Amino acid sequence: MEILKLKPACKDYLWGGSRLRKEYGKESDGEVIAETWELSCHPDGPSVIINGAYAGKTLQQYIDEAGKEVLGTHCRRFRDFPILAKLIDARDNLSIQVHPDNRYALRNEGQYGKTEMWYVMDAAEDAYLYYGFRQEITGEEFEKRIREDTLLEVLNAVPVYKGDVLFIESGTIHAIGKNILIAEIQQNSNVTYRVYDYGRVGRDGQKRDLHIEKALAVTNRVPIIRNNSSYPHVADCDYFTVDKLSLDGRVMDKMEGRVSEESFAGILVLDGAGTISAGGQTLEFKKGDSFFLPAGTGRYTVEGFCDALVTTIREKSAPVRIGIALGSGQTQIGLIDVHQKIIAEEKIKTRHTVNPKEFITEVGKRALALLERQCIPLDQCIGAGIGVPGSIDCKKGVVRYSNNICWEQVELIKEMEAVLPFPVRIGNDADCAALGEAMAGAGKEYRDVIMLTLGAGVGSGIILDGSIFRGGMVGGSELGHMVIAEHGRNCSCGRRGCLEAYVSEPALIRDACRATGKTLTLQEIFSGAKNADPVLREIVEQYIYRLGTGLVNIVNIFRPQLILLGGRILEQGVSWVKPLSERVYSECFGQNAGSLPEIGIAALGSDAAMIGAANLF
Repeated sequence: MEILKLKPACKDYLWGGSRLRKEYGKESDGEVIAETWELSCHPDGPSVIINGAYAGKTLQQYIDEAGKEVLGTHCRRFRDFPILAKLIDARDNLSIQVHPDNRYALRNEGQYGKTEMWYVMDAAEDAYLYYGFRQEITGEEFEKRIREDTLLEVLNAVPVYKGDVLFIESGTIHAIGKNILIAEIQQNSNVTYRVYDYGRVGRDGQKRDLHIEKALAVTNRVPIIRNNSSYPHVADCDYFTVDKLSLDGRVMDKMEGRVSEESFAGILVLDGAGTISAGGQTLEFKKGDSFFLPAGTGRYTVEGFCDALVTTIREKSAPVRIGIALGSGQTQIGLIDVHQKIIAEEKIKTRHTVNPKEFITEVGKRALALLERQCIPLDQCIGAGIGVPGSIDCKKGVVRYSNNICWEQVELIKEMEAVLPFPVRIGNDADCAALGEAMAGAGKEYRDVIMLTLGAGVGSGIILDGSIFRGGMVGGSELGHMVIAEHGRNCSCGRRGCLEAYVSEPALIRDACRATGKTLTLQEIFSGAKNADPVLREIVEQYIYRLGTGLVNIVNIFRPQLILLGGRILEQGVSWVKPLSERVYSECFGQNAGSLPEIGIAALGSDAAMIGAANLF
């Protein structure tokens, strides 16, 4: 992996100064450099790579070409690059402002909210900034003071010194004061609501806009208690973790670190000079330089004397995932926690007759409403997984064809991500059901599980080494369409003699009808067999025998640890495990000389696909 050195985007806001140019060598056409966006993929100011194979490209272009793997596994929960790192030179006071949280910003601005941290690089002797309120105030007083220009009277003015750190959560009213130099690490957002601006005018001669109504909606009007609980980190939250790197060039002149597959590392040099090395590459640095180390870079070394901030992304604490199972009759939407428990769920009718985009939008809005009813913040949800019947292109996010819900070439991920503000993944519903059972149901003690769902057809899911096995092509596994009787019955797939043609619900009901001359329900068929009706008993025994033939084939090919059976047929009170196990034992290759799987009954019912879909993350 190559270390990437970055050139920032520069901003010439009217309150800025000249220190970033004079002391840090930043280049800009304007007289003022208020901010430099050092590590940025934001379209308002992307940083540009200045070395190596990607020189001249923006950081976002590099990520697009190299793949999101360079961000690390902890970043999978973000649709976009998660952070923005800045240097800020406040020659004058910044406006009093507040940032919304994700829920409000996404709903009203179409982008994420903003939580940030400030590291004070330098400050004049009498420097201060504003951080929250001195006492709690009402919304009415807040609005009145904004309109009457008396807001400063109730704000908390905090003196600051070099090395101070402040953590500013969304909803906290704040402002940097004049003569302060700051390094800022924040969410990747540019949403700010201005509430007071000292009566200043912009370049057009007009007073700059205030955003009073929006600020009233998002501001926390209770005093903020400042704390340093991020120890041993400079700052630590679900959006970023920031650590301080200090070398004095004498006692401590070298530091070794490691960039794992879990997260990239951004290194922002605040002071000093030296070299940074990794993988046989060595680059020089000076104060103000910014570097991006891709996830998986491995060991790196910093030598010299310096102060720097190292930013990484940690694992989400107590994440929630959305699991969605699209069925032919109903769609299940659930919130799943880290323990695979369903926090809340909702079932709605699957609407085949409407445009797929309309139904996808409805499902997405229902999922958001479910989060809101449970008072779960949007940023606590790391993604939504969707299980869909049919032929699924998981990589492109497209439902190629689904006869069950009458969809063809539907860009499901694209349409759902237009509604949901976090990543979306899709999978075949039978794969998701198998994954759900493997993660939280009857298969949770096993790594290799194959599940057959006996319903209108025969669905199948293969879990190998804890992950869905899909093969290298679109379509997924279709074990229900293995032939168990050459030149046998016609199957819905167009072939003859498939397992599905013998052991699906319709196949069993047809067999019973042919034998008895009556149309019977599943319950009636199995109840009659249990009560010694010889015709129905023979029908059920034949059904189990044919199912056993399919299981023998599966064992001979895959040798899983466990085969699970699910579907409404399994709810009829019949002892399935013993006769099927005997069949597998007697007919599998090698018999007891090899390892034979256990046969089990799925435990989660219709929840399996929903839980499995959530585990696509």
